[in-house]
Amino acid sequence: MWCRKLKDFACGSGTEDSIFRSEKMSLAQMFLQPEAAYETIAQLGEMGCVQFRDMNEGVTALQRKFVSEVRRCDELERKIRYATSELAKDGLKVVDLIEDFPPAPKPKEIIELELLLEKTETEIIELSANNVRLRLNYLELAEMIQVLQKTEQFFSDQESHNFDTNKRGTHRDPEQCDGSLGFIAGVIRRERMFAFERMLWRISRGNVLVRSCDMEEPVKDPRTGDMVYKSIFVVFFQGDQLQGRMRKVCTGFHASMYPCPSSHQERMDMIKSVQTRLEDLQIIINQTEDHRSCVLKAVMKQLPNWTAMVKKMKSIYHTLNMFNVDLGSKCLIGECWIPTRELEDVETVLAEASAALGSTIPTIFNILETKKTPPTYFRTNKFTYGFQVLIDAYGVASYREVNPGLYTCISFPFLFAVMFGDMGHGFLVFLLGLWMVLAEKRLMKTRAGEIWKILFGGRYIIMLMGMFAMYTGFIYNDCFSKSFNVFGSHWALQYNRTTVLTNPALQLNPATDQRGTYPMGIDPIWQSATNKIIFLNTYKMKLSIIFGVLHMIFGVCLSVENFVYFKKYAYIFLQFVPQVLFLLLLFGYMVFMMFYKWIQYSAHATDVADSPGCAPSVLIMFIDMILMKTEVATPGCMPSMFPVQRELETILFVVAIICIPWILLGMPLWITCKRKYRKKNKIEQNFDTIMETIEIKGKEVVITEMGDSHKKAPLSEEEEEEEEPMSEIWIHQAIHTVEYILSTISHTASYLRLWALSLAHAELSEVLWTMVLSEALQMSGYVGIIAVFIIFAIWVFFTIAIMVMMEGLSAFLHTLRLHWVEFMSKFYTGMGYEFQPLSFKAMLTAEEED
Repeated sequence: MWCRKLKDFACGSGTEDSIFRSEKMSLAQMFLQPEAAYETIAQLGEMGCVQFRDMNEGVTALQRKFVSEVRRCDELERKIRYATSELAKDGLKVVDLIEDFPPAPKPKEIIELELLLEKTETEIIELSANNVRLRLNYLELAEMIQVLQKTEQFFSDQESHNFDTNKRGTHRDPEQCDGSLGFIAGVIRRERMFAFERMLWRISRGNVLVRSCDMEEPVKDPRTGDMVYKSIFVVFFQGDQLQGRMRKVCTGFHASMYPCPSSHQERMDMIKSVQTRLEDLQIIINQTEDHRSCVLKAVMKQLPNWTAMVKKMKSIYHTLNMFNVDLGSKCLIGECWIPTRELEDVETVLAEASAALGSTIPTIFNILETKKTPPTYFRTNKFTYGFQVLIDAYGVASYREVNPGLYTCISFPFLFAVMFGDMGHGFLVFLLGLWMVLAEKRLMKTRAGEIWKILFGGRYIIMLMGMFAMYTGFIYNDCFSKSFNVFGSHWALQYNRTTVLTNPALQLNPATDQRGTYPMGIDPIWQSATNKIIFLNTYKMKLSIIFGVLHMIFGVCLSVENFVYFKKYAYIFLQFVPQVLFLLLLFGYMVFMMFYKWIQYSAHATDVADSPGCAPSVLIMFIDMILMKTEVATPGCMPSMFPVQRELETILFVVAIICIPWILLGMPLWITCKRKYRKKNKIEQNFDTIMETIEIKGKEVVITEMGDSHKKAPLSEEEEEEEEPMSEIWIHQAIHTVEYILSTISHTASYLRLWALSLAHAELSEVLWTMVLSEALQMSGYVGIIAVFIIFAIWVFFTIAIMVMMEGLSAFLHTLRLHWVEFMSKFYTGMGYEFQPLSFKAMLTAEEED
C-alpha cells in the first residue's frame, strides 16, 4: 500500500496531485434541451469548473442562435452604465460586490428586469431633463441680474435722462428703435469676446461702441457640468439695419441677449422682479434635486445586483452561442473540458436542472476519448497562488507535466535570501508580508490599482522571503551591517595590552589563536578584520556555485518524472543520463573539490603539504582539468590534492566529452528506428470516440459504457498527425545539444549573481552605517542630540528606499531569472494553455478589479 502511494506520488498519478501535476481533464459532450439549456449553464457557471469549446468557430457573431439575447444584455448594460454615470454626476459611488453575488436571473425574471431598468432609465432621464431646464432658467435669470447690475457703470442718471427725453424716443424701448441711437446687452463666453468685438467692428465699419466687463465668478453649464467664464457686453449702434446685423452676430457667437431698460428706475424694478423669480426657482430646484437624490440612492442600492445579474446572463448566452444546433433545433450540442474529479458534480447539476423542469426528454452527457491537448489546470490556494503566477508568467505548463511551482515555494525565497541576507532588512520585509497576511480579509476589499493587486497577491512570497532573509542574515551574522556575538568568538588574542594599543592591525594565526569552530554562521570577529571582504568573497562565491550546481542537477532530475509519466523511457537513457553525467562529471566534480579542500587542508595539520599555504585554487585546478595540464607545485607542496587526481580528472573529462555525441545522435537515431518499426506494424489510434454515455432523466441517471468495438476508430489521412521530417529533427537536436552544453557553463557562471548581489548588499549597508548613522553617534553636546534624530530619520529613509525596496526588487528579479532560465529550462516546456472555465465568481471579481 505504501509502495503504491509512493509510486503514485513519484509518477504524478495520485488523486490529490493537482499542484505537482495539473488536474486530469476529460472531454465531455452535452446534448441539452433548448428550454433547459439556460438553467443548466447558469448552474455550471456557479460551479466554475467547465470550460466550453466553441463549436461554431467559422460562424460570425451575428449568425449565431442567441445573438438577439446578447443584444438585449448589451442594452441592459447600456442602461446600467447610464444610471452609473448619473450617480457619478451627483458624487455617488456604486459599491462593488465582493461576495454574495445574486444568482443569474431566470428567463421569466429577465423580462421583469428589463421593465424595471426601462422604468428606472425613463425616470432618471425625465428628472435629468427637468433639472437641466430648471438650471438653464436659473442661469439665465442670474445672468440677467448681473447684466442689469453691470450696466450701471455704462449708464449714468443723466444719460438715462437723455435717452428718455430723446426726441425720436429711440431708447425708451431699444427693441423698437427707429434709426436713432440704440443698444443691445448680453453675455458671451470670455474666450469669444475678442473675436466678437472684431466682427462687430468689421460689419458696422467702426460705427458701433462696445463696452464689456468680465463676470467675477465662473458659472456652471447645466448641460455639461463644466465651469464656464463669461463676459458682459453692451453694444451701442445707430439705425434699424445695423440693429439686425448686431443681433445676427450675437446669435452666431452664441451670445445670450437680455432686455435692459435705459431708465435707472426701470432697471432697479426689473432686478427686484428677477430676484423674486430666482428665489422661487431655487425652491423648485431644491425640491427637484431632493427627489432626484432619493431616486438615485434607491437605484444605487440595487445597481450592483443588477450589474452582476446582467453580466451572468450575458456570459450564459455567450456560452450558449458556442453550442451547435441540430437541424431540427430540438437540442443544443456542446463540448467542454471538465476536471475528471468534477465529473460527478457536473452530472448532479445536469440531473437537478432536468428535474427542475420536469422534462421527459433525457439530457445526454458523453465522455469522449480524444487526441486533443487538454487545458492545464492547477488547483491552488491563497498560499500557492502567488508562486504559480510566477511560473505561469514564463509559460503555462503543458498538460500533466511536472509543475515547478511546487518546488518554487521553497527555492525562490531561499535564493532570494542568499542575495538579501540581512536580519534587519529581512525583518522589515517579513513585517510587510505578515501585515498583509494577518489583515488579508480587510485588505482583500481594497481597490488600489494594479501594483497593489500584484503586491497583495504575493503576500505569502514576501513573508517567506523575509523569513529566509533573516535566516541567511543569521548565517552571515549581519544585521544592518553589524554582527552579533551570540555564541562567543572562537578566536583568542595572544598579544598583551601594549601591543594591542600600539599596533593598528594584528595578525591572528588559526593554528594557535582559534578555539574550535564557531557553532553556526560566521564568527563576529570577522566584522573588524581588514581582510573581511576577501574572506566573505571566497565564502559566498563557493556557496553560490554549490547552490547553483545543486539547483541545476535537481532540475535535470525532474525531467525523469516527465519521461516516466509520459512513458518515454528511451528518453531517460538518451537524454537524462548524458545530460546529468556531463553536469556531474564537470561541475559536480568541482563542487566535490570545494568540500574536499575544506576538509583536507587545515591550520592544525602536521604535514606541510596539508597546510593552508599549499591549498590549490579550485578554479585553476578546474581549468587545468579542461586543458589537461599540470601546474608546478611550490616547494614542500603536492601538485594534486590526492594521488590519483590527474588520472581521475582525465577519465571524467573524456566521459563528459563522450556525452556530447550521446546527446546529439541518440534521439534522432532512436526516432529513425521507431518510425521504421511503426511502418511495418501500423497501430490503430483513437480520435474523439465515445467512452461512456450518461442519460439523465429527472433524478434518474443511466450510465452506459461503450464496447471495445466502439472505442477504436482508425484515423483518416486528413486527421492523422503529420510526422516531423527527420531533417528538422536533426537540426533541432543539434540546437538542443549546443544549447545545453553551452548553457551548462553559462548557467553555472550565472549563479555567481548570488555572490555578487549578496556582497553588494552587505557593502552598501555598511556604507549607510559608517557614512550616515555612525557620524551622528560620534557627535557630542546638544548638537549631537538633535543631529541623532535628524540623521536617524535620514538613515531609516535610505534603508527602506534603497536597501529594502530597490535592493529587494533587484534580488527578486535576479531570483526570478535563475528560476526561469537556469532551473526550469532543464525540464520545463511551458507549451500548454490555461484552463479558463465558465466561472461567474472569477468573472465578476476580475471585472471589479479592472
